[in-house]
Amino acid sequence: MLRWYQTKLARRPLLTQSITTAVLFATGDVMAQQAVERVGPSKHNLARTGRMALYGGAVFGPAATTWFSFLARRINFPTAPNLTIGARVLTDQTVFASTNLFCFLSSMAVMEGTDPGEKLRGTYWEALKKNWMVWPAVQAVNFRFVPLEHRVLVVNVVSLGWNCYLSYVNSQGGKEKIGDVLDKEE
Repeated sequence: MLRWYQTKLARRPLLTQSITTAVLFATGDVMAQQAVERVGPSKHNLARTGRMALYGGAVFGPAATTWFSFLARRINFPTAPNLTIGARVLTDQTVFASTNLFCFLSSMAVMEGTDPGEKLRGTYWEALKKNWMVWPAVQAVNFRFVPLEHRVLVVNVVSLGWNCYLSYVNSQGGKEKIGDVLDKEE
C-alpha cells in the first residue's frame, strides 16, 4: 500500500494529495458526527460529510501542497536550521493557518446557505486560538523530520482529530463557544 501511494505521489503529487485530503477530511467529519455528536448512522448528515470532502480535496489539499513547496523554496537559512524551522512555523501559523481557517468557515457557510459573516464572528477567533495550541508543535516536527512530499500526509493524519473538531465547531455555527466544546470532551 505504501509503495502504491509513493508511486502515485511521485507521478501526480497534487492529485494524490488532494484525494488523500478529501478522504481524510470526510473521515474527520464522520468521526465528529458519530463519535462526538453521536447522531447514529441513520441520522448521519451525508451532505455535511460531502462538504468536508469537497473542501479538503478542492481547497486544502492543493493549497497545502503548494504552500509547503513555497515554504521549502523560500524560507531557508542554510547555516541555521532551527531558524529555518521557526520561520516556517511562524509563517505557516500567521499566514496559512489564519487564511485557511477563514476560507474553511466562509466556504462552509456558503455551501450551507448561511451567512459567512455570522459564522466567522461566532467561531473564527476561538478556533484560531485552538489552532495555535495544536499546530505549531506539529508543524515544527513536520518541517524538521518529514520530507517535503510527505508533509501534507502528516498534516492530514493529525487532522483527523482537528477536522473532527472543525466539523463539530462548524456545525454549531457559533451557537456554543468553541472553548466549551473541548472542555466537554475532556
